[in-house]
Amino acid sequence: MRFTSFVSLASAIALASLASAEDAAEPSDVLNLTKDNFSSAVNAEPLILVEFFAPWCGHCKALAPHYEEAATALKEKDIKIAKVDCVEQADLCQSHGVQGYPTLKVFRNGEPTDYSGPRKADGIISYMIKQSLPAVSDVTASNLNEFQNADKIVVLAYVSSTTKAPAPEFSATADKHRDAYLFGITSDAAAISAAGVTAPAIVVYRSFDEHVTEYPYPPSAATVTEIENWVQELSIPILGEVNGETYSMYASSAKPIAYLFLDPTDEKSDEVIASLKPVAAKYRGKVNFVWIDATKFGDHAKALNLAEPKWPSFVIQSLDDQLKYPYDQSKPVEAEAVSTMVSEYLAGELAPKLKSQPIPETQDESVFTLVSDQFDEVVFDDSKDVFVEFYATWCGHCKRLKPIWDSLGDHFADVKDQLVIAKLEAQENDLPASVPFRISGFPTLKFKPAGSREFLEYNGDRELESLIAYVEEQAKNSLKPAVKAPENESQTTFEAPREAHDEL
Repeated sequence: MRFTSFVSLASAIALASLASAEDAAEPSDVLNLTKDNFSSAVNAEPLILVEFFAPWCGHCKALAPHYEEAATALKEKDIKIAKVDCVEQADLCQSHGVQGYPTLKVFRNGEPTDYSGPRKADGIISYMIKQSLPAVSDVTASNLNEFQNADKIVVLAYVSSTTKAPAPEFSATADKHRDAYLFGITSDAAAISAAGVTAPAIVVYRSFDEHVTEYPYPPSAATVTEIENWVQELSIPILGEVNGETYSMYASSAKPIAYLFLDPTDEKSDEVIASLKPVAAKYRGKVNFVWIDATKFGDHAKALNLAEPKWPSFVIQSLDDQLKYPYDQSKPVEAEAVSTMVSEYLAGELAPKLKSQPIPETQDESVFTLVSDQFDEVVFDDSKDVFVEFYATWCGHCKRLKPIWDSLGDHFADVKDQLVIAKLEAQENDLPASVPFRISGFPTLKFKPAGSREFLEYNGDRELESLIAYVEEQAKNSLKPAVKAPENESQTTFEAPREAHDEL
């Protein structure tokens, strides 16, 4: 494998930080592209990053200084960064499938792929330098130390031969994850000796937690899946900060997240983090521990059912079912108590705290107002068919549906004993663990037939006639009202025929 030189990411990022107010007055290192020069500029480059933006876009304005810093730093690596104003160049942006702003694309010799990296300067620099390198870089004794410290996560294979195991599986892993990690390989005896390992070996070098971690199983038998799972687990800090840049890393792991909400300006914050780090290490691989800036993400604390803005606070969230388990905010956050709580959670002994609006004192409308505390009682009543609208108060589609949903309730008002038409404000009421689904969009319409625990999702149009027809098709109960005969005749009940509704 031919050696390819690289520039230390740390060095490149350092270059970016040298920008000053005087530099801001200098001509931009970001290229301006138009329909006249786009093809000639992009097709000639082995690698170029292009931002499609609109001047009025707030996200574009927030990205701009980071984009400029990255352009200046990457200029030293001969990696170009460009932008296209989609207001002035609307046809050009449309031809590249731009549907939102900012849209970033990486072009290799004119061929585009979507940019999937961070939006901060150091992240853009790191991502683009990885793109400029081969999936696996050759490493020798002369550049070993620089490579080991070139990024937050560096994965290095020490092998006797680049054609024998584990090299092929390692290279396949690198091809799959080149955007996320920096991969290197060496068969240089001097490099292997300097690293203090015995080939074959696979080692991860991190800029956080333990710097050096060696693959704990026989490397020659390692598969792509095994290597990537191991690296992905090591990529998550024992107790790191979660924010807009890092949340996707935690969400993609699918493990429960244990949040420590802190006010970073509190001088005791570092002390609290340090006290919980051994607990986080104890449950590593089962629960991801994070700390979060409570002053910035107070709304997220409310969403996780923390009752008051009191910091520090602690809460566990299960990503599978979105259930929340807050630590008692009347007690201090202490390591031993947190450890006990996590142990109980993992053992299934901890009850979630469900957010619920108060149970209405009366139900005067034809549509039943459902809340979390009454969900199981109402929805899992086997004697009734139940049709529920899960909505959000702010949702425009939900507002348009409301009069139609009310009319649906009115239409079946005479059969409330057999059929419940209900609505639940899904952002004010958590779904209990008994529910086999989560809400991901509004409005969501679910029908549960009588005597069943299965929920059917309604995906038809939202016209009243269609909703009525759907209920009539799915309902297990009779939808004809049972009425009593006049008292002076007979007390026997009978089913009255449904009254015609010409307006339908």
